[in-house]
Amino acid sequence: MSAADSPACEARTLTAVLAEGFSGYAARFPEEADVVALFSALLEDHEDPFLRARLAGHFTASALVVSADGQRTLLTHHRKLGLWLQPGGHADGDRDLARVALRETEEETGLQGVRVDPAIFDLDRHWIPGHKGVPAHWHYDVRHVVHAGDDETFVVSEESHALAWRPVADIAGGADYDPSLRRMARKWLARRA
Repeated sequence: MSAADSPACEARTLTAVLAEGFSGYAARFPEEADVVALFSALLEDHEDPFLRARLAGHFTASALVVSADGQRTLLTHHRKLGLWLQPGGHADGDRDLARVALRETEEETGLQGVRVDPAIFDLDRHWIPGHKGVPAHWHYDVRHVVHAGDDETFVVSEESHALAWRPVADIAGGADYDPSLRRMARKWLARRA
């Protein structure tokens, strides 16, 4: 293995790619500059922000899973939080957050033939309440669009009470949904307009 192929070199490369992704996101959504600054600061932190053990806050990744026709999204009724949300989870050391979003989609939904857009679609910093001995902490969620294939058959995992395809337009205007999920739905509809 050459020095260029080392895990440390790969980590630096993936960190640089993520930093570029944050810059590109800030250019597309200048009104979210304060949020981007928080994510960029975390990326530069000396304590590894890709590990869930960093309880001051850490990176997670999630996915707006869209149907082949782009009209619906697949939501999970989250077992711990009791809310309808997009699939997602901890990076657990993986600095490729698009890959994490894809992996979490596959694990939590059982969908086959999915593909991820590498560009950051949304950023959301949210507070996670304490649970089973893990203190409350911040999740810095980097969100990507994951496209379903022709087969929309899903499998409910043990992390969910249920899964359901819902019209994106209903979520965008639905007061019963999480505000950040509604924001993603509105971004998706604006992107398709």
